[in-house]
Amino acid sequence: MDDLLQEFIAETRETLEAISGEIVAWEAAPADRGRLDAIFRFVHTVKGSCGFLDLPRLARLSHAAEDVLAAVRDGHRVPDTALVNAVLAIVDRIGELVEAIDAGSALDDSSEDLLIAALAPDAAPKTPVVVAMPHRAISRSVRLNVDLLDRMMSGMSEMVLARNELARRLRDAGADPKVEAALQRLSLTVADMRDTVTRTRMQKVDALFSALPRMVRDTSAELGKTVDLIIEGADVELDREMIELMRDPLVHIIRNAIDHGIEPPAERRNAGKREVGRLVVSARQSGNQILIEVADDGQGIDVARIVAKAAEQKLHGVAELAAMSATAKLDLIFAAGLSSRDTVTATSGRGVGMDVVRANIEQIGGRVVLTNDPGRGLRIVVHVPLTLSIISTIIVGVGAQRFALARQSIDEIVTVRGDLVRIETIGDASAAMVRGRRMPLVSLGTLFALSTGAPPTLVIVSTREGVYALGVDTVLDTEEVVVKPASPAVMATGVYAGKTLPDNGLPMLLLDAAGIAAVAGLRFAPMVVDDGVPEDVVVPGVPALLFDDLDGQRRALALAVIDRVEPVSIDAIRWSAGAMRLSVGGAIIPLYAVGDFGGRDEVAVLRLTDGESEMAYAIAEAIEIVTLPHEIAPARRAAPGAGAGAAGPIAGVVLIDGDQVELIDPHALFAGEPVTIAAPPVCLLQVDGSGWMETFLKPALEASGYRCVTALAPGETAAIALAMEDAPVRESAAPVVTLRRTPGTDRDDDASVYRYDRAALIAAIAARRAM
Repeated sequence: MDDLLQEFIAETRETLEAISGEIVAWEAAPADRGRLDAIFRFVHTVKGSCGFLDLPRLARLSHAAEDVLAAVRDGHRVPDTALVNAVLAIVDRIGELVEAIDAGSALDDSSEDLLIAALAPDAAPKTPVVVAMPHRAISRSVRLNVDLLDRMMSGMSEMVLARNELARRLRDAGADPKVEAALQRLSLTVADMRDTVTRTRMQKVDALFSALPRMVRDTSAELGKTVDLIIEGADVELDREMIELMRDPLVHIIRNAIDHGIEPPAERRNAGKREVGRLVVSARQSGNQILIEVADDGQGIDVARIVAKAAEQKLHGVAELAAMSATAKLDLIFAAGLSSRDTVTATSGRGVGMDVVRANIEQIGGRVVLTNDPGRGLRIVVHVPLTLSIISTIIVGVGAQRFALARQSIDEIVTVRGDLVRIETIGDASAAMVRGRRMPLVSLGTLFALSTGAPPTLVIVSTREGVYALGVDTVLDTEEVVVKPASPAVMATGVYAGKTLPDNGLPMLLLDAAGIAAVAGLRFAPMVVDDGVPEDVVVPGVPALLFDDLDGQRRALALAVIDRVEPVSIDAIRWSAGAMRLSVGGAIIPLYAVGDFGGRDEVAVLRLTDGESEMAYAIAEAIEIVTLPHEIAPARRAAPGAGAGAAGPIAGVVLIDGDQVELIDPHALFAGEPVTIAAPPVCLLQVDGSGWMETFLKPALEASGYRCVTALAPGETAAIALAMEDAPVRESAAPVVTLRRTPGTDRDDDASVYRYDRAALIAAIAARRAM
């Protein structure tokens, strides 16, 4: 509201400076209709603005003047000297009130009744009370032509490019420190000027959204519908020119949503929806783009009807339409001349609409994305680039090509190395594991067919839908670039957000992180929006890995249990100490297998963990990641005395894509196997030099889940310490269990444990740890 008020004050001041002379000239030539119309428009504009801004005194004065001027225009009043003086007095008073509002000072209203009374046809000449006009605040704003702002922005863009090129040349030539210091000052000044000049063209999207409530009200009333409009993100800023270019496309999209999408109240009631439709219009910034979204809770798009209409109007052949993908069929709504209406109405049916919307948006380097949910609604997202904006980017290399990526969309950059950052293959899909966090992986080289093999560097990219890893070959530099729209053919690919000319003079494309995720087919968990309608609680499904087991049976296991999937050599698997074990990474862990290895040299294993312990499960092949249904047919338990069987610990059977799939029970898997503790507690052996503890005690304790050491590493702490009763006990922060050499004791208060009483020793260690 403050911005609107300041704009009203500035506009009123400008008009007042010219309107007083117009009134005097109109008195000299009462027949001059042009001057009369100009004066009338001024007071009419002031009256309308005052009603919106809640300025009742100004509204009262301007309304009285408007009535008199309207009577003059209709020929009911003659503009004599008394009338002109009265109108001039009203205009002067409007100016006084405007200055008082700007200065925040009070102004007495005792004379305003006299001013209004002087407008009456039979009013006697009155001397109004003279009020000292408040001091006019110095104006801090100026109106500029948009063309001048364009020239400023273009010049600033060239200055940034020249600064970048100068910095590069000085780096290559090894500049003097004094020259580098001067360049640094220049860079700071240019950056500050860049931000200032950029803001001169920016305007809040509220200027685009402010007319929507009235338009939605009128359109819904015309169609016999009731629609709730929700506006979000009105404070997002966009280039002023882009706002003007977006007005018509946005209006058409919203009218379509009300006309085609939201059903009449009776149909909504029969479908179990609220009678009042819901329309959400929002704006948000994503990287260097503004995303304007229009979402409704209507019936969505009937794709079959669209296809039938396209065939009826011979836009495509029947065979061609049948071979189209679901996305291509949905995009038919953008076909020129296509309309889903059988009759022409005031709002639709002429076949001119969405094709023009998309053409206009693509002309400015944008794109339109549809998300159709039949029966539940349609979401249209318009991606609009920030033209001539200067943003900070990271330059990445793939093969021999370079691309820019907006820094604000990047969480971190990591190198694939060791177990903390690694790439996994699950079925035919790749995933990145970054410090225990699994996320989808998109290799830019593979996506663009520029390179092969696993990418050595991962750029962790954050989008509104989710986070994923973008695999690149190299990360080259950071650079501030001027972004401009690319050609419609380039933008139509969906993976680019614009083009730029960096300091080396070679054109470069800016990547669209969200667009890459969409083109790569990444699916993130959808966000649920509460529309106020009570619905059944939706329990999210559990993701699981679908795999073929060694016995040929297709099974599934919850993904949260799986730490990684990796191939291992058969030579690393041995049957020892009564169990099958796997040697991997310098450790020995239990291995569960159903069936034999069938002469394989290598087998895939699932590395399983419950957060504390780990084991492995041998499989034939990983298929894909699926979501488990809520309905599980429980497994039939074995009869008493029966063996476990070859099928292993099965929780039950689920239905996935029409196939019966056995579900592994991870609880039974871990409960029935001797597992290796991932981080076993440390037991400090305070050895006495005889070697007994190292030879006899250490294997027994490690078999019980402890890791025994004779000296602590720097920063390491022990959970328990053991010492012989006849050896000096070293100071230790851990509780100490004392061992005695003889089995009996004559002292009732002796807390020591006989060194060969294995059960008592383990129990004593556990008890002391719990104290």
